[in-house]
Amino acid sequence: MAPRSDFSDWWAKDSRKGTPVVVTMENPNYSVLQIDGPGDEQESFRSMDKGRGKNAKQFTWVLLLKAHRAVGCVAWVAAALWTLLGAIKKRLVSRQGAEAQSDKPRKARLLLTLLRMFLALSLIAFAFELVAHRNGWHFPKPNLHLPENLHMPKKIEVQGWLHLAYLSWLSFRVDYIAYPIQILSYICIILFIIQSADRMILCLGCFWIKLNKIKPRIDEDPFESGDGSEYQYPMVLVQIPMCNEREVMNQIPVFSSISIRCLQLTFPSFWICQVYEQSISAVCQIDWPKDRLLVQVLDDSDDESIQFLIRAEVSKWSQRGVNIVYRHRMVRTGYKAGNLNSAMSCHYVRNYEFVAIFDADFQPDPDFLKLTIPHFKGNPELGLVQARWSFVNRDENLLTRLQYINLCFHFEVEQQVNGVFCNFFGFNGTGGVWRIKALEESGGWLERTTVEDMDIAVRAHLKGWKFMFLNDVKVLCEIPESYEAYRKQQHRWHSGPMQLFRLCLPDIIASKVRRLLETEPP
Repeated sequence: MAPRSDFSDWWAKDSRKGTPVVVTMENPNYSVLQIDGPGDEQESFRSMDKGRGKNAKQFTWVLLLKAHRAVGCVAWVAAALWTLLGAIKKRLVSRQGAEAQSDKPRKARLLLTLLRMFLALSLIAFAFELVAHRNGWHFPKPNLHLPENLHMPKKIEVQGWLHLAYLSWLSFRVDYIAYPIQILSYICIILFIIQSADRMILCLGCFWIKLNKIKPRIDEDPFESGDGSEYQYPMVLVQIPMCNEREVMNQIPVFSSISIRCLQLTFPSFWICQVYEQSISAVCQIDWPKDRLLVQVLDDSDDESIQFLIRAEVSKWSQRGVNIVYRHRMVRTGYKAGNLNSAMSCHYVRNYEFVAIFDADFQPDPDFLKLTIPHFKGNPELGLVQARWSFVNRDENLLTRLQYINLCFHFEVEQQVNGVFCNFFGFNGTGGVWRIKALEESGGWLERTTVEDMDIAVRAHLKGWKFMFLNDVKVLCEIPESYEAYRKQQHRWHSGPMQLFRLCLPDIIASKVRRLLETEPP
C-alpha cells in the first residue's frame, strides 16, 4: 500500500539525494510512478488520491470487522449476564437447602434479620446524604452541637419537604446518634491499642526466643530405660477423621471407583492423586512398633463409592501388617467433634495412653511420634504437644502466598511465644498429640461449637493441663487455593470463637475466682 500524503511536508524538508527511482509493482491495482523530486512526489500522490475511488470489497470487509466486534461485545455481555444469573440461582438454591436443613435457633435467625434491616437502613441513610450533599444542604464545617435555632429552622429556610426531613434527621443525629457513635469510636481505639500492644509483646517474645535459642529439648535418650532393660514404647492411637474426601486428579474430581478403574486401564501411566490415600499412606509408614500403634480411619462420608474406596485402602494396609481399622457412623451428628467422640468411646481405647490426630490432607513424617511422644516422659502435667504446619502449595497463587504469610505469623510468633511463656495456646485441630487422660478429664469432644479444637484446649487449660509447641516438627498439608474454599474456612474459624467465648466465659471467670480463693492466706 502506498504511503499517505500527510507525510509529504516532512519528506519535503529533506534535500534530494541520489538519482531518480522507478518503482514497479506486480499488483495491477497500483500505478507505476516515477519520483523525481519532492514537488513531483507531492503532486503525484495528490493526483493518485484524486483518481482513486472507494473499493467496495474493502468497505465490505470494514463493515464485517465492525459487525464482528459488535457481536463479540454482545456475546460477552450475554455470557456475563448468564454467569451472574447462574450464580444468583446457585446461591438461592443453596440458601433454600441450608434453610431447610438449618438447625439454628430462633434467636440466631432473628439476629440475622435485624442485621439485614440495619444494613438496609444504612444504605437508605447513605442515599439520603448523597441527595442532601448534591442539593447543597450540608454544612461546610460539621458541628454536632447545633444551636437551638437550627433545630427548628424558619419557614423561609426550608426548601421543601425533603429539606425539612433532612434538617429533622440532622437534629435526631445530634441528639441520639452522635454520642453513642463517639463512645463506640473510643472503644474501637482502645481495642486497637490493646491488639497492637499484644502483637508488639508477641514480636518481642519471638525475638527473645530467637536470641536465646529457646526451644523444647530432650536431654537424655527417651527410648532407653534407666534399669538397662528394653524400653517399652507407649501405646499410641492415631485418628484420621474424614468426610467425603473425593479424589483429586489434576484438579478434576473423580466421583466413582468405576471411572478411576477405567482411567487406569486406558492410561496405565496416569498418576491419580487421592487425598485419603496420601494421608493413610503417610500415617501407616510412621516409625513406631506395630504392636504399640493403632490407626483409626474415621470416615463420615455419605457417598457409597467413596466409602468403598477408603475401605479398600484400609484393607490394603491391613494386609501389609499395619494395625488399622475402618469406622463409619450411620448417624452423622456433631460433625468432626461427634466423629472423634464416637471413636474415643470404643472399648479398646482405654488401653492407649496417647492419641495423635491428622486431618485427611495431612501427611506426617515417619519420625513424627519419635519427635513428639518423648516430651511427655517425665512431664505428667503436659497434655498436648502441637507440631507446626508446612504447606506444599504455598506458591500456587496469590491467595496461597497471603495465607502462608498469615499462618507463618500464627505459628512462628503466636503459638511459639504462648507455648514457651504461657504453656497455653489453641489446639489447631490436627497435627498434634494429646494425652488421653487430659481429654477425658476435660470432658472429651463436645458438639456445641464448630471449633471443637479450641473448645477442648480451653477446657483442658482450665483443668490445669499444659501445652507445648514444637516449631521444628512440621507436618505437610495444603491450604485453600480457591476463594470459595478460603471463605468457608475463614467463616468457620471466625464465627466459632465468638460462640465459644460466650459459652466458656462463665467457666473462665469461675476458674479465676477459684484460684484467687485458693491462693489467699488463711
